[in-house]
Amino acid sequence: MSKSFANDTEVFVTIKGAREHNLKNIDLKIPRDALVVFTGVSGSGKSSLAFGTLYAEAQRRYLESVSPYARRLFHQMSVPKVDSITGLPPAVALQQQRGGTSTRSSVGSVTTLSHLLRMLYSRAGDYPKNQPILYAESFSTNTPEGACPTCHGLGKIYEVTEKSAVPDDTLSIREKAVAAWPSAWQGQNLRDILTTMGYDIDKPWKDIPKKDREWILFTEEQPVVPVYAGFTQREVKQAIKAKMTPSYMGTFTGVRKYVMTTFATSQSQLMKKRVSKFMLSTICPTCKGKRLRKESLSIKFEGHDIAEISRFPIKQLYRLFEPLAKEPVHPSFSEKQIVRQRIAEDLLSRLEALLDLGLGYLTLERSTPTLSPGELQRLRLATQIHSNLFGVVYVLDEPSAGLHPADTEALLRALDKLKEAGNSLFVVEHEIDVIRHADWIVDVGPLAGEHGGEIIYSGLPEGLKNAANSKTKHYLFETSSPLKKEPRQATAWLRLHNISRNNLTKVNVDFPLGVFVSVTGISGSGKSSLVGQALVELMSIHFGHPLQQETDEINPLEADEIITTSGSISGAENIGRMVVVDQKPIGRTPRSNLATYTGLFDHIRKIFAATKMAKSKKYDAGQFSFNVAKGRCPHCEGEGFVMVELLFLPSVYMPCSVCNGTRYNAATLAVRYKDKNIADVLAFTVDEAWEFFHEETHIQHALGIIREVGLGYLRLGQSATELSGGEAQRIKLATELQRTQRGDTLYILDEPTTGLHPDDVQKLLIQLNRLVNAGNSVIVVEHDMSVIAQSDWVIDIGPGAGDEGGSVMAGGPPLKIITTTKSKTAEFLMRYTKV
Repeated sequence: MSKSFANDTEVFVTIKGAREHNLKNIDLKIPRDALVVFTGVSGSGKSSLAFGTLYAEAQRRYLESVSPYARRLFHQMSVPKVDSITGLPPAVALQQQRGGTSTRSSVGSVTTLSHLLRMLYSRAGDYPKNQPILYAESFSTNTPEGACPTCHGLGKIYEVTEKSAVPDDTLSIREKAVAAWPSAWQGQNLRDILTTMGYDIDKPWKDIPKKDREWILFTEEQPVVPVYAGFTQREVKQAIKAKMTPSYMGTFTGVRKYVMTTFATSQSQLMKKRVSKFMLSTICPTCKGKRLRKESLSIKFEGHDIAEISRFPIKQLYRLFEPLAKEPVHPSFSEKQIVRQRIAEDLLSRLEALLDLGLGYLTLERSTPTLSPGELQRLRLATQIHSNLFGVVYVLDEPSAGLHPADTEALLRALDKLKEAGNSLFVVEHEIDVIRHADWIVDVGPLAGEHGGEIIYSGLPEGLKNAANSKTKHYLFETSSPLKKEPRQATAWLRLHNISRNNLTKVNVDFPLGVFVSVTGISGSGKSSLVGQALVELMSIHFGHPLQQETDEINPLEADEIITTSGSISGAENIGRMVVVDQKPIGRTPRSNLATYTGLFDHIRKIFAATKMAKSKKYDAGQFSFNVAKGRCPHCEGEGFVMVELLFLPSVYMPCSVCNGTRYNAATLAVRYKDKNIADVLAFTVDEAWEFFHEETHIQHALGIIREVGLGYLRLGQSATELSGGEAQRIKLATELQRTQRGDTLYILDEPTTGLHPDDVQKLLIQLNRLVNAGNSVIVVEHDMSVIAQSDWVIDIGPGAGDEGGSVMAGGPPLKIITTTKSKTAEFLMRYTKV
């Protein structure tokens, strides 16, 4: 696969003195117009080199050419710490990131396919007789011209009903029968206003006359009346008669008006989430859920309106447009026929790129928050392939994440297309098939964090064999690994019956307990629907804790309707508790860090509070928290940095000049344990802290487990916002491993090898096997063949993606799976292993 490179400085990018993060003043030459893979153990410095240095510098140079006014509109990265970089072309970054927070962002909008469809319907659609021509905007649910006026383009309408606002009508208003009202002062205020207005707030709600109930619930009036706080109805009448001065004048707001106004205007996600519970959604009666005006829906193409066509899977769209795109243009064609052929041709080439990347199961209306980071990155990659840019560096962050090996082959073909078009590809990657496909390998290491940041090897792939200290070479050149010959036997079974969810239809699946289970299948086959949704939801109901939909960052009404699983579960009584170890962040602010999440910080603060000096000053553990006023720096309020606004240049975050970035005040920093203050300890890596606290058994045990999951390079005070999804998941796993094992827990992990070098995968397997050996059950959704080969039991879902998936192709030990001809996983498992 690799090609030869002339030793010509013009075809190389030359880096001198790179010092970003843990990079140790490195010099490096890498070729352009090639697939260059940056590899190395997790935390070695690969991303610091590819993204923090190369991409950041390319972006900085581009922005230097833009006017200062326009520059303000860009998100600007900080200037990388590097002496010089020569020969660097403009760069485009395709990073792992979650979708946008609005469900109005969709597959169609990310790929611009929706825009093309709107043009097609506008210019080449079949219009009803006498219907005026509509512009493309009229086919968008996000514009006033297109959105259904009843539901404003949401497809659903929301109403507050008596039943939703008053769940228990045996309670009185004083007993908070109106659950939709706030429980604090404002709720009391509204109850007091009703008392003034002559309503009996001590009568059960159901006994209040219907006319009065409806006024309280649905009135648009907002009468202003005197309020006598805490008075009874009789006392209020006497007070008014005696012309007593009221506590204040209160404005009444009906229940529906309060709920709708709060939802529309509140800045608090918590308040929005609370009131959304009292709003019932129904399909919009005007557009029947299609979200567009009736004029827009009256225009058809090939017999379908634009809402129907947006619900087709991409592969079905391809079949629809293929004959139209390949139709030869005839001189007698009308304008409408020419437009139809041209747009169909453009659509087809874009759809082709998506199909090549294994995304044929997605629909254009699928919202981006429901996509995995890998799916979103491949959507952007497909868009770039179609853009036909030339002479650009594409910097990619683990494009194989979330991909079955069968899909990785399609990814490599897509990367080759970009390279053949005259572009350079700089890829941060752990997947051996992608590394093997490289023209040039840069191996960073030898270890993580402080023990990494050096270039172990840079050159043609075959030369890596001779690189000392390379952990990657063992996995690149030793191509096979033994299958598990004697898998553990199930202690019991967890059985799912007639499961229907997304593309699963009446599926029966048996999960063995007391063993290590891998659930496999190509991307979109239904693995996450089965494990992360159906299994987790049914187990949660069994434990009496139905899952709450997370809407922290999403408008609660824009969040997709909660899709429930139909089906049943048996054998759940064999499980005492369930732990879902996902890749969601361990905290959303820089104040949350590894030490706080794992509980280590509580122990460390107690140690400092127990020192002689702390006791003499009567300091408690709270003194050593940067979240508490008495211990933190008053200038930066425990942030450790202050923001300096530079107008046309990117804002700069500077270490606080008072505490020098330590976050604490001088009095707190004066307290020392073994000659280190609390800020020094937070700056330790896990490895350093493990040695430092060797006398503290509990702390050392906890740190030891974090090291064993391959996170010894992280700093104790490292902000949660700086951690990758894979790092967050392993911190959660380490926190769970610290607990005393009960032996009847079900652990569910979604692709725990994401972001892991093969060497780190082996460390992870040791920990997962430790959980099973303690009598627990582990179920992982996984694509990594080394994990699948070491499983006790494999459940393969397929055969394809979307509506072509959703079936159990095989179930059994790995040795049995490789004999299953229908399974795509079997083919790659056989290639990977020595039987």
